[in-house]
Amino acid sequence: MPDDREGREKQARNRENRQRRREILEELERWEETEPPIEEGELDALDAELGTMAFPATGIEVVETVGFHEIESAEGTHDVAELVPRTAAETYEGPEAVRARVQRPTVAAAMRRVVEAADEHQSAEFGSSQYEAYERTLRELKAIDADDDDEGVEVVTDWLVERIRDEETLPGSRDVRRRAAEFCRSNGYEVRNDEWLGV
Repeated sequence: MPDDREGREKQARNRENRQRRREILEELERWEETEPPIEEGELDALDAELGTMAFPATGIEVVETVGFHEIESAEGTHDVAELVPRTAAETYEGPEAVRARVQRPTVAAAMRRVVEAADEHQSAEFGSSQYEAYERTLRELKAIDADDDDEGVEVVTDWLVERIRDEETLPGSRDVRRRAAEFCRSNGYEVRNDEWLGV
């Protein structure tokens, strides 16, 4: 492209169009969010504390170092210890991994309970796809607009923890989705067959 007025104007228009496309994509992603993310300023303060740690770090090390750090979200204040499992089984490669874990506090607190229950029973070990399936199921429950008190997340988390303790093994991800769908249907929330919970 020639370095003249017309060329510079075209480059500026292209730059503006790319920026607009990025903003539209970000907005579309936010529509799918199940829980408003924590403000950047809150996470920046956490990053400063995490900067004093050596990574990779276990959940135990994270909780011992920054567990009392408070994070303010739209739904209240949470200590990092409420959101990160106190276990050696879960390892964080860097501060960004911890940041990603605490970004959605309702689901993070529920998954902390599940991971800690599984950690109590050596036969109940997570695979990464199973962890992701559990987390996605809880996020889908969180996304139910009418469920302001996150009752579905609590009910399914309680069920998961009880099953892990009673059977000393992790329920299949399909069973977890089925239990979540039962909760939804029994409380008048529609679950279509083509949705994640529609099993």
